[in-house]
Amino acid sequence: MFADRTDAGKQLAKKLEKYQHQDTLILAIPRGGVPVAIEIAKHLYAELSMIIARKLPFPFNPESGFGAVAEDGSTIILHSAAANLSQERVDLIIEDQKREITRRIKILRSGNPLPNMQGRMVILVDDGIAMGSTMRAAIKTCKKHNPGKLIVASPVGSPEVARALQFKDAVDETIILEKPKFFRSVSQVYEHWHDVADHEVLAIMNQWHRSYADS
Repeated sequence: MFADRTDAGKQLAKKLEKYQHQDTLILAIPRGGVPVAIEIAKHLYAELSMIIARKLPFPFNPESGFGAVAEDGSTIILHSAAANLSQERVDLIIEDQKREITRRIKILRSGNPLPNMQGRMVILVDDGIAMGSTMRAAIKTCKKHNPGKLIVASPVGSPEVARALQFKDAVDETIILEKPKFFRSVSQVYEHWHDVADHEVLAIMNQWHRSYADS
């Protein structure tokens, strides 16, 4: 159990200590992954940025989804989940999420491109992995940039998701601290949980930029 995302990030950082001082790049999936990721970046003395990926939500149940799309268009579709949706509806949902991705790149990353990943140690971080499609879309994007090593790190995820990320997408390592046997939602392992807003992400990134510039 974690007190909050900051506590989860500190605990996760301890499991990643072997990657200190290795030209490591931490890529958070916003918004919830950012307060987790900054604790890892500070502990590892690593560069911190964001990779934007979005769940593809069901029109009748936006809390659930049938896949995900990342900022370069890399898409994961869970075909069994999307079986009752027309291709036209799927395409419309993808386009809606691409517009939100464009907005987040502009607001949260100041319109900047992804950092260089070529040959680097890249750690993908989120505050939890439910279905795994958002993380898998982010993985697909990262692999196109030829990182030297690609690692997935999250405070919580189901055992099934952990195995799927390790073998289906061939990441080099998957580190998930809590794997509840009866997984219901990411929030179940947090004592304090809230939806992270844009202004919180910007404040965290400004804090990191000040610390990184002084280091």
